[in-house]
Amino acid sequence: MSEVESGDDSGRATAVVIGGGLAGTTAALALADAGVRVTLLESRPRLGGLAFSFQRGELTVDNGQHVFLRCCTAYRWFLDRVDATGLAPLQDRLDVPVLDLEAPPGRRLGRIGRTALPVPLHLARSLATYPHLSLAERARVGRAALALKGLDLTDPALDAQNFGDWLAAHGQSRRAVEALWDLVGVATLNAVAQDSSLGLAAMVFKTGLLSDPGAADIGWARVPLGELHDTLARKALDSAGVRTEIRTRVTSVSPYGNGRWSVQVPGERLEADTVVLAVPQREAHGLLPEGALDAPERLLDIGTAPILNVHVVYDRTVMTAPFFAALGSPVQWVFDRTEASGLREGQYLALSQSAAQDEIDEPVAVLRERYLPELERLLPGARGAGVKDFFVTRERTATFAPAPGVGRLRPGARTRAPGLYLAGAWTATGWPATMESAVRSGVGAADAALSALGRPRDHLLGLFEEAA
Repeated sequence: MSEVESGDDSGRATAVVIGGGLAGTTAALALADAGVRVTLLESRPRLGGLAFSFQRGELTVDNGQHVFLRCCTAYRWFLDRVDATGLAPLQDRLDVPVLDLEAPPGRRLGRIGRTALPVPLHLARSLATYPHLSLAERARVGRAALALKGLDLTDPALDAQNFGDWLAAHGQSRRAVEALWDLVGVATLNAVAQDSSLGLAAMVFKTGLLSDPGAADIGWARVPLGELHDTLARKALDSAGVRTEIRTRVTSVSPYGNGRWSVQVPGERLEADTVVLAVPQREAHGLLPEGALDAPERLLDIGTAPILNVHVVYDRTVMTAPFFAALGSPVQWVFDRTEASGLREGQYLALSQSAAQDEIDEPVAVLRERYLPELERLLPGARGAGVKDFFVTRERTATFAPAPGVGRLRPGARTRAPGLYLAGAWTATGWPATMESAVRSGVGAADAALSALGRPRDHLLGLFEEAA
């Protein structure tokens, strides 16, 4: 067995970060940028966590479609830090095509967009012309949005309330919930309004739609996610001096004496001044030493929610928009992944199906019978087009479930054990389980660790004020 000591001749502080997803990679970079000697351990053969890519023949496939918004300041910092900003640009201005096949001809296509006017007038034109709601429903949506804007996100009582009930109490019809609130909420929260905490839902809508005119402008990777979260992230880690070990599963984390920590992996024990646990909540529960949290069993009470992605490769172009959302169909969101995947002929579409509890275990043949006809209904160009490939990717525990009461279960970065910190989208970032939440958690863990170590945090101050 080899053993890695915690110090070197220069007396540099040392850290071990466990988990190479966005949270762990962020924490490792932030610590290394402050002069800490960092080792990053990841059990998978790649970095990126649940936002990754794999090969399928000539295609480079993302396991799921991930987007971010202009208000996602921490994730945008991450992209800049790994030199990937140009590979994941933002829309100049929010524009979401919404197609409803059950609407009369001429009213099937609506758009959610914004102008340059100040909040909340930036959405007024879009709401006034949105064909999927009646005039009365649009007026009630406007009043509910203003009521949401007035909620205090620091009020813990919001976490215990149900967003669906709140919408009903504020005059929102079932149609308004389906055609607007859930259209946005399911994609960001991975739950319908009835299953969502009012606190998290209010955070999404206040921050994304009611904070700044451009806050909800959408960005997405024009290259495979693996290029951003693995290849470029690894390059940034190497440049920062981080030792990165993949295919390395941690078996235990324990105090070692003198305020230091011991991290055990097969064949090696690592000592460090600081440990950041940046793994899913159940794995974190299994590694936490006794006494690190007052109620560690709460981690096991944080539920999970699945996301299903349906991938279809056609022999021709069937869609001209980069993406659209659907109503009146089991299809939720459709994205064109042709260029990003490297496909040279035909078109590759990815359907992102959130809150997919009822479908996550359906056989591929059943999903094929369900979704190919729906795509033909939505996209006339798909009628008669040849299907060259059809497959699905399933993330059964894609996110934590944003159910009412989840806020009290989410721990902060600091534990009761000095030198041990938590990171992950499931920790108390104030955000739902998004890439933004993951990066914010990594920033928070690094900030707490550097504060305890007495190390410089200037490089995080501006970011942390935004991400706190």
